[in-house]
Amino acid sequence: MFEPSLVIAAAALIGLGIVAITLLLGWRGWLALKQRELDSHRSEPREPGSPMGAARIEISDLKERIRKLEAIASGVDL
Repeated sequence: MFEPSLVIAAAALIGLGIVAITLLLGWRGWLALKQRELDSHRSEPREPGSPMGAARIEISDLKERIRKLEAIASGVDL
């Protein structure tokens, strides 16, 4: 009735369709999860405080690194 190669081709095509649909549903679910994560981060209240404090700490860290690099360049052991 049907040739074996036709049956194999039809089964492979159906299997490929099932895999494609499953991957598409998984992708949409992952995108929805990431969207919920982004929305929850936007709705959280920000921490009180000034960003200037963090900037001052970062600047002092950079100054310390520069001091150490200058000491290494001049040959002084720390």
